[in-house]
Amino acid sequence: MPMLKKILSAKKFLSAVTLSFVAFGAAASPTAPKEGADYQALATPQPTDTGKKVEVIEFFAYWCPHCNTFDPLLTAWVKKQGENIAFKRVHVPYDERLAPQQKLYYTLESMGLTDQYQPKVLKALHEERQQFTRDEAVFDWVAKNGIDKAKFVETYRSFGVAGKIRRAGAMMESYKVEYWPLLVVDGRWQASPSLTGQANKDLDTEAKQQQATLQVLDALVAKARAGKK
Repeated sequence: MPMLKKILSAKKFLSAVTLSFVAFGAAASPTAPKEGADYQALATPQPTDTGKKVEVIEFFAYWCPHCNTFDPLLTAWVKKQGENIAFKRVHVPYDERLAPQQKLYYTLESMGLTDQYQPKVLKALHEERQQFTRDEAVFDWVAKNGIDKAKFVETYRSFGVAGKIRRAGAMMESYKVEYWPLLVVDGRWQASPSLTGQANKDLDTEAKQQQATLQVLDALVAKARAGKK
């Protein structure tokens, strides 16, 4: 009997310790992201046309190494959000040398091929060290990757793609985009790995900053959805 009492007493002690750790874990859970630190509010909110879905825009560039490493994480996050959001990308303009990359993106978008070819383009640039600084280099690559070259070239040189490029430049000004990757939620809030890194000094690697940014996006999407109900 004395041994049984000791066992029961030990079990009660372990249960108490376990409950204490659970309570501590709940108390130590991450706090809500703070405006002005983890994310920024746009001085002039921009209109959205996505109805009850929350608009999320990523400003990015194919050549940007930070956009490249963030892309698979962001793509998985977008997939997880499902019908909660309407996700859009804006390929930022930079200079004439890199203009073919921007035209490549908007041509793929116009042809409905961005999701299929986004990883392939990034791999070609960042792993295979292709440049895509000339139109012909882009045309050769798309032909080798199973895209109808004639249709691609026609779209690449179209007024539609030219219009998308002009709109990208205008959006950079409207959304006050000065660096990338940068995400805008509901036309009101900016978030990025750079912001989360500046606000949280313990996020000492880019991977940690990117993961933290996804948590900020979760909070902002929830905040925007609450406002739409």
